[in-house]
Amino acid sequence: MTSPDKPITILIAALGGDGGGVLCDWIVEAAHHAGLPAQATQIPGVAQRTGATTYYVEVLPVPHTRLGERAPVLALNPAMGEVDVLLASELVEAGRMIFNGWVTPDRTTLISSSHRVFAIGERMAMGDGRFDVGRLLRAVKERSKAQILFDMDQAAEEAGSVLNAVLLGAFAGCGRAPIPDQAFEAAIRGAGKSVDANLAGFAFGRAHARGELEQTVRAHQKRLTEARGVEDLIEQARQLFPVATHDIVEEGVRRLTGYQDRTYAALYLDRLDKVWSAEKDAGGDGALLRETARHLAVRMSFEDVIRVAQVKTGADRFARVRAEVRAKDGEPLVITEHFKPGIEEMCALLPPGLARRVLAWAERTGRLGKWYWSMHVRTTTVSGFFRLWLLSKLRWWRPRTWRYVEEQAQIERWLDAIRRAAPLGRELAREIAECARLVKGYGDTHKRGSDNFARIETAVIAPALAGAMAPSVAADAIASARVAALADPEGDSLAKTLVEIAHRTQEVPRAAE
Repeated sequence: MTSPDKPITILIAALGGDGGGVLCDWIVEAAHHAGLPAQATQIPGVAQRTGATTYYVEVLPVPHTRLGERAPVLALNPAMGEVDVLLASELVEAGRMIFNGWVTPDRTTLISSSHRVFAIGERMAMGDGRFDVGRLLRAVKERSKAQILFDMDQAAEEAGSVLNAVLLGAFAGCGRAPIPDQAFEAAIRGAGKSVDANLAGFAFGRAHARGELEQTVRAHQKRLTEARGVEDLIEQARQLFPVATHDIVEEGVRRLTGYQDRTYAALYLDRLDKVWSAEKDAGGDGALLRETARHLAVRMSFEDVIRVAQVKTGADRFARVRAEVRAKDGEPLVITEHFKPGIEEMCALLPPGLARRVLAWAERTGRLGKWYWSMHVRTTTVSGFFRLWLLSKLRWWRPRTWRYVEEQAQIERWLDAIRRAAPLGRELAREIAECARLVKGYGDTHKRGSDNFARIETAVIAPALAGAMAPSVAADAIASARVAALADPEGDSLAKTLVEIAHRTQEVPRAAE
């Protein structure tokens, strides 16, 4: 080939089930519709994170009609420093491509969804095992020439589409694609599957890449909140709280409305209002409120049997599983859910009085933490689905359960400690708010986290609020204890740290004398 025109090189990084192969096929088919030579190499991975799931495409921006009898020579694999566009279906996948050297600041346009699909190692950590998103975002900005980042998973959900269609639209709107929009749309129609939904996702991603989406998104969010009957609560939050907290508080309202109901979301705002009053009186700027709002939304949407059943029977879960196993339309699918509830999980649904008597009996007889019931429930059968569906409809009963009463009491103690700490010191109040990270999950995980929080509350937080420790010393002590509790699920590290804290605080007055 003697043409001076070079091919546009496109590297796609995707997780299994994200439709990376379909996205690759769409780009190649769109190039063919536009009369452009294109070639693709697909390297499917064997599992999430453990194998590279990549697709490489080269498109020559010269029509076949201009080439005549000449045939272009296109590469089968990418070369370092020569990738024009990287398409990533998830943020850490974009980071993996940067680490491997495929993204360069003088050439590559990086297009990625900003949402996370956590790896097994991240999920297993007792503490916050997630990769540092701040570092990832800095790497994206520093190592690529241009960036298009937004939550494409959420965008796909709002558009009623799938992530790869949104990613295709972002590619079409990035300014580097030598293919007209009509060719992309023709490729989607030619595939013949979920055409309307995929076109909607494509349009959403294209508009976002071209900066035309802000007003559309705001209008869509307003319609969603109006449909849920919480638009007035959202407006109330905007009036009550600083602008810097609005995104977190609004998401909390939506989350808790879906988890329980509108009344529960209103309780969330009432609790935050008390925290904000304490912070304002102490001269705060809303930073404490923002952290508290984030943790409070998670704590109030605690995982109980009802919540698990709600998630397991959701239509989006079935669609996600079908996509992950690549089941074709009409192909039979069997999903077996594995449960192993203990006595505490069973008691979680009982009224408080009855639950406490059962738990006391189980502890007295040595059965607590030792009796479990293993259950396999096929949610793709009528009987299996119906069992979990009935459980998911018990939200009306949740406020009457032992677990609910216990959780609300713990939440109130935690919030009261934050409010009392606010006038003593910002760092002290913030560290108490961060202790909410200890309490998560259900079963043994939840029990360990709650016990560790109670130990820190007794040994450090209560003395600090009583004036027995200087606020700065107490803040450091709480942070050290929290890190120790998150690092060691058995609690040995926390016990040693609490002993060291006790020694240090006893030595301070003597040193001062």
